[in-house]
Amino acid sequence: MLSIVFVGMVAAAQDPAVLFSQGLQAYASEDYERAMSLFEQAVKMQPNVAAYHHWFGRAAGRRAERVFFMRAIGLAKKVRVAFERAAELDATYVEVRSDLLEFYLEAPSIVGGGEDKAREIAARLAELDAAEGHRAQARIFMKKKNYSAAETELRQALELDPQKTGRYLDLASFLGERGRHAEADALFEQAATLSPDSPNYLFARGKHLALHRKDPEEARRLLENYLRSKRHPDDPPASEVQALLKKLG
Repeated sequence: MLSIVFVGMVAAAQDPAVLFSQGLQAYASEDYERAMSLFEQAVKMQPNVAAYHHWFGRAAGRRAERVFFMRAIGLAKKVRVAFERAAELDATYVEVRSDLLEFYLEAPSIVGGGEDKAREIAARLAELDAAEGHRAQARIFMKKKNYSAAETELRQALELDPQKTGRYLDLASFLGERGRHAEADALFEQAATLSPDSPNYLFARGKHLALHRKDPEEARRLLENYLRSKRHPDDPPASEVQALLKKLG
């Protein structure tokens, strides 16, 4: 009996899909070092699966946020390589290109960041998904502090994709950061009519209320509901929510 169990464990360990699933669980629990290891094993066993590279890059990025500077540089390079490889493997992979866009915009040139690369990614995203292309352009304009142009792009993304909750949340969060709270609240209300219990809505509105010190009781309710919701592994981690709750006192 023990030999059968052992054989089953070995078979599972040799299955890249199982390793990937375990990696997602580790990522969701914020054990990014273990997640990296599991995703890396999956990549080695099945190197042509874009998602394995993508999630290895995501785990490396999260890990980089928690280590000292020199170690973070090495991890950032791994992020870039992993994201670029995933994009090469799957020409229609919107999510990895969105992550690449953020990397190119935020990372220093020493690890491969650059606005020119971001613009190329935005153009490719526009070919794959027009609304996502406008969102990408908005991110580029935000980085350049051209907030008027960024708002136009976010509104165009919403017009093209009015049934997607995230489009309302993107614009609402943007306007809230600009101090336009009445407009932001109206958009959050529209998002709530579409998906009041979605993790994206609960987190975005709870964060908005917490950061701007508006209705702390509602902010706490939303963020606590977010923690109880069925979240995707790459949704904001529990530690980020706990930090917001701490601000509320």
